[in-house]
Amino acid sequence: MRNLLFLLPSLSVPLAALAQPAAPVAPVRPMTDTYFGQTVTDPYRWLEDVKSAETQAWMHGQADYARQQLDQLPDRAALYARIQELGNAAAARTGRYQRRGQQLFYLKRGAAENLYKLYTRPGMQGAEKLVFDPEKLPATPGQHWSIAYFTASPDGRTVAIGVAGGGSENAVVKLIDTATGRQLDADLPRARFSSPEWQPDSRAFFYSRTREMTPGVKPGDEFTKVTSYRHQLGTAPTADVPVLGYDYAPPSVALKTINEEAFVEVPAGAAVPTAVALIERGTRRELELYVAPLAGLTKPRTTAWQKVCGAADEVTAYAVQGDNLYLLSHKNAPRFQVLRTSLSKPNLAMATVVVPQMSSVVQEIFAAKDALYLQLLDGGPNQFARLPHGQSGAAVELLPLPFPGAGVFEVIHDPRQAGIWAGLTSWTRWGDYFAYDPAARRFTATQLEPQSPYDNPADLEVAEVKVKSHDGTLVPLSIVYKKGLKRDGTAPVLLQGYGAYGSSQAPIYDATYLTLLERGAVLAVAHVRGGGEYGQEWYKAGYQATKPNTWKDFIACAEYLIKEGYTTPARLTGQGTSAGGILIGRAVTERPDLFGAAVFNVGCLDAVRFETTANGQGNIPEFGSVKTEAGFRALAEMSTYGHIQPGTKYPAVLLIHGVNDRRVDVWQSLKTAAKLQAATASGRPVLLRLDFDAGHGMGSTKDQRYQQLADIMALVLSQNAPATAARN
Repeated sequence: MRNLLFLLPSLSVPLAALAQPAAPVAPVRPMTDTYFGQTVTDPYRWLEDVKSAETQAWMHGQADYARQQLDQLPDRAALYARIQELGNAAAARTGRYQRRGQQLFYLKRGAAENLYKLYTRPGMQGAEKLVFDPEKLPATPGQHWSIAYFTASPDGRTVAIGVAGGGSENAVVKLIDTATGRQLDADLPRARFSSPEWQPDSRAFFYSRTREMTPGVKPGDEFTKVTSYRHQLGTAPTADVPVLGYDYAPPSVALKTINEEAFVEVPAGAAVPTAVALIERGTRRELELYVAPLAGLTKPRTTAWQKVCGAADEVTAYAVQGDNLYLLSHKNAPRFQVLRTSLSKPNLAMATVVVPQMSSVVQEIFAAKDALYLQLLDGGPNQFARLPHGQSGAAVELLPLPFPGAGVFEVIHDPRQAGIWAGLTSWTRWGDYFAYDPAARRFTATQLEPQSPYDNPADLEVAEVKVKSHDGTLVPLSIVYKKGLKRDGTAPVLLQGYGAYGSSQAPIYDATYLTLLERGAVLAVAHVRGGGEYGQEWYKAGYQATKPNTWKDFIACAEYLIKEGYTTPARLTGQGTSAGGILIGRAVTERPDLFGAAVFNVGCLDAVRFETTANGQGNIPEFGSVKTEAGFRALAEMSTYGHIQPGTKYPAVLLIHGVNDRRVDVWQSLKTAAKLQAATASGRPVLLRLDFDAGHGMGSTKDQRYQQLADIMALVLSQNAPATAARN
């Protein structure tokens, strides 16, 4: 997600003054569906046909209009220039480190570069070598390539790299020789969900493919029957062997539906080469795990997989060291506990509880040579704990972190090496990768991450408060601002939230946000229910039928910021991204008077129709299905699109979407924009900002991100106007 103490006079121009009736109007063509006796009218269903000439023309007209209006916002150009200055001040940004012995592999983007490239070096002080540059690939006009993922072979000689075009995440795997940069084999197709897992000999690896779209396969089924394949170096993709999937499962593996996905992993620290099969059901957190000798994965349907756990055992993660198989589970432990069984002879019924449930949530577990490391959370910053192998309970030791209020953005570990590396940041400082030395019992900065003059500003403060929600539940709210802020209601505020999948909003710093903060604005993050800040109970309190708590918590946080004098409704902008589109969309439709502006970023906005999309089917475990009455009622309640009412004074709304998005199809924003534009009576604009070379945000270039931030920040600052003027 960065030095003026006052707002420039030009920032007081209200966005409503820029509204012009020039956006193309979407024709109303009602279609109706009936669910359990309730008729649902959809006036803009035709916009779901994104490839039609009519829809394309409307999209381009809307995008052009939005671009014109956003470019006219006060100081938009100056904001973009400042974002560039702040974001490019460090010599480079790095990430996704992998260790292969002493050899490091990582992504790096220089200050003057637009995309991350893959590098390697022998140790932290070794000479850096470029392995792969996606900008060297041939691209069609208007489309760029980016690295979606990579995995280096155990010997470090080969890297399997997922490369996707146009921010789509529709990756192919390219095999690159580390020494020469030469591609070894032909592209491996349909590898969107892949995470290549190398065999110990570095000559073969497992990866997963989505379904081939042959005639007769429905468009919405392309992410079904995800199957794990084995690729041998030096062979053609057509020779790859299917190892496990819906059509290739032995009787011992219960793949019941086409929506269950098969992944095969090879834990590096296993005492005996072992394969672990993960059966996932879309966004369901609970795993089904199986193990088998690695040598036995030669033919489909014949592998002697042994079951470790099923979804009912509520295991969400595992770690391996030697013959220790650690399982992270929330069964009868809503803040999670850690179990240990044998990797070679797993028996969950006889497993030992090595870490009982604690007051903090155990978010993740990582196996190193010396110990099992735990990543903890209790409503806010992170913490680490360490449990030596072979011990349990009282032996758990909390580790001192190098600075207070830390958030974890990455953990690098290897079961064959002692200690971990933790990427740490906070709300007010960028950090580094810190190496934990179990002998010295401390974290030390690796200095792998170049620092900028703006990475640790001394003039920022954080208030961590708890806000009483509609039902009395206390909701954490993080508030970041410059020292000396006067709580007189004059500050523009950007309030962000998410609240889905049990995912927590950990502290994180991005120097580009100083662009807002130095102009007197406030950045706030609401840790609403549906996230994982307090474990499984917090998650399930904002899930399916309880989903209204998510946006009601957000509304309560907005009301708190107003009551405590940080801002006023006219100066408050709310933002939600992806599944957070439910949060911001329903907050705006339930309390349109509470916001001066809102940002719907790649938002899930028509929840009732979501499961008709390829990724929507995988999200049924999270949101529910219209095929059950309870599911339909919950989805109808969380649908922003279904709650837009004509004649309502809605705030200014900026809908942002990448046209190549397959996590949340772009028509979710198209239909919502059309309906909002027709319904609003406030005189404030509804802008549909489309990027035809982007998807869900992953894979976007640095400049795409900077341009988007400039638009959002210009919108936030344009709300610094008297309430009467802002309401026009």
